[in-house]
Amino acid sequence: MQIIPVLDIKGGVVVRGMMGDRANYRPIETPLAASSEPVAVAEGLMALHEFPAIYIADLDGIEAGRPNEVVLDALTARFPNTDFWLDAGLRSKGEAEAMAARRGIVPVVGSESVESVEVVRHLAGRIAYVLSLDFRGDALLGPPELIEAPEIWPDRVIVMTLQKVGSGQGPDLARLCAIRQVAGERHVYAAGGVRHGGDLEILAGEGIAGALIATALHDGRIGPEEIVRLS
Repeated sequence: MQIIPVLDIKGGVVVRGMMGDRANYRPIETPLAASSEPVAVAEGLMALHEFPAIYIADLDGIEAGRPNEVVLDALTARFPNTDFWLDAGLRSKGEAEAMAARRGIVPVVGSESVESVEVVRHLAGRIAYVLSLDFRGDALLGPPELIEAPEIWPDRVIVMTLQKVGSGQGPDLARLCAIRQVAGERHVYAAGGVRHGGDLEILAGEGIAGALIATALHDGRIGPEEIVRLS
């Protein structure tokens, strides 16, 4: 089970994600860092464990097409051995390919942002990237054809349930299992709702490869010893 910490970044700072209500996200307050400055928060997370990958939701990129370039450069410079899975609202194949060329960045193509299923079809086998299937309620955000074409998905697929983010309600197990059934040999990652190690053990038992986690790391419900054990 791969544990991937999450940094939600808006306006140059890390914010606390809460059930996809992005308009009301506020700068994070965490015992892991003295401020909400992204490098400081990432350092706090890395003090828990040397995570090989960190997921970034660049909300300015997703919502307004203005990625936090200075923040991204600072993070990749500070952690040169870390892969940053970056969702910055990539819409086209050109944007995804350009992002893949950046040092330390693994582009995340989110279904809510991508302009058409043909972008995903084009990228198949061309670049190393992560696909995020983004759900709000029961609806897939983005091209509906995408959920019906697992043969064009990359090796890593995130199942993002926005209303579960920061909710403490537990992961969206039924949907994760359904996606896992059609994903073949691909690695499926849970995003949203993970509360504690017990949730991760259940996910691992269902063949889920990893989970994106923020709140449970900051609150201490998943700590260093548990991270090592579950990893």
